[in-house]
Amino acid sequence: MFGTALSQLRYGMSVLLNRRIRPQDLERIARDLVTTLGEFGAPGADSALLPGQAAGIDPEVRRTVTRRSLRTTARTAARHTAHYRRLFGELGLDPDTLDLDDGSWARVPVTSKKALRGLPGAFVSAAARPALMALTTGTSGTPTAVWYSRAELDTTLALSTISAVLGMGMRPHHTLAYAGCSRATLPLLNAEESTTRVGASFVQFGTLEPALALDRLAAPLGLPGKAPQITHLSTAASYLAALVQRAEHDGWRPADFGLESIGVGGEVLSRPLRERAEAVFGARVTTSYLMTETLPSGGTPCAQGHLHHTTEFGHLEVLDPRTWEPTPPGGAGVVVHTPYVPYRECTLLLRYATGDLVRLPAAAPDCELAHLPATSEILGRWTGPLSAAVTTRDLLDLVEAEPEVPLPARYALTERPGGALLHLLVRALPARALRARLEERIAAAGLPLTGLVLHDDRTALPPTAPLRADLRERSFETAPRPPGAVAGAPAATAGTPPGARTPAVAGTVPPPADEEGGRP
Repeated sequence: MFGTALSQLRYGMSVLLNRRIRPQDLERIARDLVTTLGEFGAPGADSALLPGQAAGIDPEVRRTVTRRSLRTTARTAARHTAHYRRLFGELGLDPDTLDLDDGSWARVPVTSKKALRGLPGAFVSAAARPALMALTTGTSGTPTAVWYSRAELDTTLALSTISAVLGMGMRPHHTLAYAGCSRATLPLLNAEESTTRVGASFVQFGTLEPALALDRLAAPLGLPGKAPQITHLSTAASYLAALVQRAEHDGWRPADFGLESIGVGGEVLSRPLRERAEAVFGARVTTSYLMTETLPSGGTPCAQGHLHHTTEFGHLEVLDPRTWEPTPPGGAGVVVHTPYVPYRECTLLLRYATGDLVRLPAAAPDCELAHLPATSEILGRWTGPLSAAVTTRDLLDLVEAEPEVPLPARYALTERPGGALLHLLVRALPARALRARLEERIAAAGLPLTGLVLHDDRTALPPTAPLRADLRERSFETAPRPPGAVAGAPAATAGTPPGARTPAVAGTVPPPADEEGGRP
């Protein structure tokens, strides 16, 4: 206990004074949390005070820490990165005088994704030792490269372990399946390390054909000391939608699975998809907000539906993407984030424009996380004025409750005078009842849509946004067999529990009639 207290004290002093964090201090805190879990079966009452757990602090102390953190981060970036050294020199900015209260912080230009993607090395500190390049999936454009040092990775893994215990409720008898793109290096590494450090088991799925993934979720594990089946699933919203589509089509039931929790990230999770997933899998579906570029900063939803952003690891701004002025209460803007030194020491970013749209509350929240900055849940990506007038969340909430709309939903907006036209892929035409329901709900929501065009042929749709579910990964169980190959036994059918639906013979797994073949 004394060693843990000392580690917590050193960590706290590092945060207050913006000194280099000792990863071993965070690792000790995470390790002792796991030990406490093993001895007592539950975290202690003081777990809310652990790193990253959003404990409330005095507003004046927070203001002082924020000012010091921003100046330290700006000073480090201006000294050690090519991009900010040039920028601060050209603008005559002094990092040690920047302040939120006098408006001088706003003189630092917003950093765009385009700038980071164009020359990622210009944002890497010359004082750091790059160890791992983490790439984003690239659904919003060219994948973004972010470099991490070994110390940053160790810090992030320790924080992820604490989050797995306290946020996800992970326990040693659990098993987590990661159903995300295998090229998403950092999320995969965090998921595997945090799960196994808790003492739980980890299974890497990747983004397989949904039929295979469902079969693996339902299959008995037969592992000593573990739950009979996989208990936790981590995935993206669009891939969860593909799983729901296939599960509903094939008649899977909650009793076929052992899932307790499904964690969703990376994309907008609509209310209808959450409800359908909980109905199919019998598990609680949760979401959070994290980005490769801004880790370990993130956002946590509260019971009232706000997204509350941590102040411990970085500074949040919500700005108008056209003027970069602060968004007023009740208005919509883009999340702009500055991850703090000492949590970040390799790729350094000041006022990074994430492109993620949110709305600020019109009045101060009174929820359980009211002491943290609040926004709406992520509404979608900023691509122009139309993306804010009709957001991704607006459209997914509109269409993903409809069984006649294949999941994940495929749609496109085309601008025309007076509003926009919504093009939507449906299972079959004419779909008159569906059209009537959608038009009624569009009017009730006040969406600025001037028309609705339904398609039953995906090739006739205007170009649609790429989804993480499109990053399908091949498996020998479903890959076309080369000419002359020896036929094997059917795969992925052994161990299927009673009542579960088995996939077809390897190489011939058919998609549901409304899944468009499961590929873009």
